[in-house]
Amino acid sequence: MSDTVTITLSEPGNQVYSVTELTLHIKGILEADPMLAGVYVAGEVSNLRYHSSGHVYLTLKDTDSVLRAVMFKPSAMKLPFKLIDGMKVIAHGRVTVFGGAGQHQLVMDSLQPDGIGALFLAFEQLKKKLGDEGLFAVSRKKKLPVFPRRIALITSPTGAAVRDMLRILGHRYPLARIRILPVRVQGDEAPGEITDALTFANRYRIAELIICGRGGGSIEDLWAFNDERVARAIAASRIPVISAVGHEPDVTIADFVADVRAATPSNAAELAVPDRTELLAYLRTADARLIRAMNTRLSKTSERLRVLAASRVLQSPENTLQDRRLVLDHKTDRLLSAAQRILAKKRESYLRSVSKLEELSPMKVLARGYAFARDAQGEIVTDADTLQPGDLLKLTLYHGTLLSRVEEIQGDNR
Repeated sequence: MSDTVTITLSEPGNQVYSVTELTLHIKGILEADPMLAGVYVAGEVSNLRYHSSGHVYLTLKDTDSVLRAVMFKPSAMKLPFKLIDGMKVIAHGRVTVFGGAGQHQLVMDSLQPDGIGALFLAFEQLKKKLGDEGLFAVSRKKKLPVFPRRIALITSPTGAAVRDMLRILGHRYPLARIRILPVRVQGDEAPGEITDALTFANRYRIAELIICGRGGGSIEDLWAFNDERVARAIAASRIPVISAVGHEPDVTIADFVADVRAATPSNAAELAVPDRTELLAYLRTADARLIRAMNTRLSKTSERLRVLAASRVLQSPENTLQDRRLVLDHKTDRLLSAAQRILAKKRESYLRSVSKLEELSPMKVLARGYAFARDAQGEIVTDADTLQPGDLLKLTLYHGTLLSRVEEIQGDNR
């Protein structure tokens, strides 16, 4: 903007200010007021706009007034929930004047829902978002391995939770190899470290089962397990994941998306592996059942062997063979007799067929004194009108053939 010009009027005490000068004067007064340097303002969010720069612009309003407000990127990134138009909030910040527009506005450094906790609201918003995407569906839950040989613990390496899990896993199932992936479980860095550990475990397939969690604490202490990055990493895991966060009443987003939710880290260790005491008891029971089954089988087999040993075929195999020979001779005689009857029937049927064919034979007709004539082309002649005097004919008799010539054609003899 160009330099301003101050004009002094003829009347003393009257001075003309430029818009910029007046705006800066008002800005200075507002920013010098200690109350306005850190004020809480309750209102309803409207005209919400998330800028590509990361800043958040909105208007706070009540029934009578509106107040422009802005939250710059560093503060906006710390918001644990998503703002929406119509949400009632309590904003904290400082009042200043934006020189370009010449309007006062609230530069917010924090926001919380009015009447509901910010963390609770963020929890509910993320829960609904991931639930709508199907990340909590039972159909996508993976079954835990019955006898895991390798287990990864993603937790703090120094907390009581990891000691409890190692103690229980070692006592219940010492065959499993345990690998600890140390991470921070609270604070701003915790979600990234937990996500990276889950990705590492899957990329290198270091385990057949993952237990991810920590001991109890406040909602703020457990908040890393309500982070969207952690939830999506658990959902993407090809290795089954047990969520073990806090105590029984504590519920996190990780609990919803994991394949199995454990009430506590100790309970997660119990769910992860079988109890060797129970396994040994089962093996002893199975061993006893197997011995009983084998004894029963041996007893039945021995009885069957005794019956077979007392049978005639084993007591006198020669007599049994003679009996079988008699049966074989009898069946052979019956087979031959049946074959002869079948052959006799076939022969009789054959003779009848031959007799019928002979009766239909043209030679039988010729034997009675008949003959048939063929013309020069070899065609059988059935009509005298097709011939002319002088045509040659071949007459076939019962015995032999005659060559003749047509001398005269007489009328129809039909």
